[in-house]
Amino acid sequence: MKKGLLTLCCVLSSLSGMALTFKHISTTDSLRWHEEGKIKTTSSPSGNALDIDTSAPAVTFNKWGTTFNEQDWKALCMLKREEQEEILKNVFAPDGELKFSLGRISMNANDYALSWFSCSEVPGDFSLKYFNIERDKLTIIPYIRAAQKYNPDMTFWMSPWSPPAWMKINAHYAVQSSVFNDLDKRLDCLLFGDDDRSDNEQVNPDKNLFPRRMAVQDYMIQSPRYLQCYADMFSRFIDLYAEQHIPITMVMYQNEAYSYTPYPGCPWTSDGILRFNLEYLAPTLQANHPEVALYLGTFNTNRFDHVNGLLEDPRMSANIKGIGFQCEGGQILPRIRERYPRYAYMSTESECGDGSMDWRAAEHTFHLINHYLGNGCSDYNNWNLILCDKGESPWGWRQNALVRVDSKTRSFEYVPEYYTYRHYSSFIREGAEIVGFVPTADDRMPVLMARTPEGKYVVVAGNFNDDVRTVSVPVDGSYLNLQLKPHSMNTFVQN
Repeated sequence: MKKGLLTLCCVLSSLSGMALTFKHISTTDSLRWHEEGKIKTTSSPSGNALDIDTSAPAVTFNKWGTTFNEQDWKALCMLKREEQEEILKNVFAPDGELKFSLGRISMNANDYALSWFSCSEVPGDFSLKYFNIERDKLTIIPYIRAAQKYNPDMTFWMSPWSPPAWMKINAHYAVQSSVFNDLDKRLDCLLFGDDDRSDNEQVNPDKNLFPRRMAVQDYMIQSPRYLQCYADMFSRFIDLYAEQHIPITMVMYQNEAYSYTPYPGCPWTSDGILRFNLEYLAPTLQANHPEVALYLGTFNTNRFDHVNGLLEDPRMSANIKGIGFQCEGGQILPRIRERYPRYAYMSTESECGDGSMDWRAAEHTFHLINHYLGNGCSDYNNWNLILCDKGESPWGWRQNALVRVDSKTRSFEYVPEYYTYRHYSSFIREGAEIVGFVPTADDRMPVLMARTPEGKYVVVAGNFNDDVRTVSVPVDGSYLNLQLKPHSMNTFVQN
């Protein structure tokens, strides 16, 4: 997106001079989802008049989504049936609070599975005779069906965290050894080859780059027989889920190829990414599932030259429909989208946090949503929806969720981050246009403006400072004058 800043009133003037009425809803850490009353636009600003970046064409928003994980299903099942139904309705129903309508699925286990498993545990089964989704039928599929009860029109997309262990050069689901897995530590040398330094002094001197050094080889075996079999697994997985009435409409080849993990993961080199996606996965999907879109991702790296190098391949535009970013990858989203505007863009996973599930996490996610939607992502995916206690993983760390279950009392709470999503997703729904935004800056006051399919405006604004802030947002030739409480999330909805 170009840097030029234009006031929104220069491009949205169809109702110039007419006062518009907005309903104001706010959330603070002590008072959640409070209706503050109504305000009207005025002919002049009463405070600092914001400049809204409208230098790029409006982006039409598509869907809000979340990931269906085993740990989430475990947490949900700890609650009473009526509590489960309350949460599912609030999250997935079209008239609910979050209105999530997109689901992410992992082929094989991800890091919030209960343990490692894959759909193909028979080494050398290139015919996929024993490929199955029986483990998914115990957890993931019941979870999805519980959501579909409230939104039968949900769609889904899929990515693996790791191929089956027998398809990898280290014959293990993980990338690096850990006290939380049984990978032979000697196999850690495969990641960086001869560079076996252990002092965390990385090769690249730019400490802001992630990863600081890149894997020197593909962990997925690069034999044509293995690569074609792996592409066939994607197709078979789509078929088996379709039999369960779960439509997968998009896939990505790998989650976070740049995280070298003690949990399920798989590093890929540039050559391997291009080879598998363009020579195997794309042709297989086109032959068996032409209705399924192939996106490139998920990119969790801010190495612009690497991502740009992949997209410069002339075969990309004929095979790739979109690009997915998460974590550090979001830092290069604006540059990539400016250079490659023809693709659809998606935020594939909101950052997972550290298990605090507190107000600080809610503010952080508010910034993230502002950034991704403002920079052209038409879909936004949450990570874990519901976890127990502090969100402990089987592989040794904690992450956040939107709903926290107390495993001792079997009670639950909607944590502050739940309301972060609600401030956006309750009103910015499928078909809405993102017409302008003020990016996160030192003033800690992100603002995003959308226009609903009915032509009504929605302004979402945060004030994450310690004092009250007053700002004026230009809307159709007039000004919406906002007084924002300290550390508050706010939505203004045109009546």
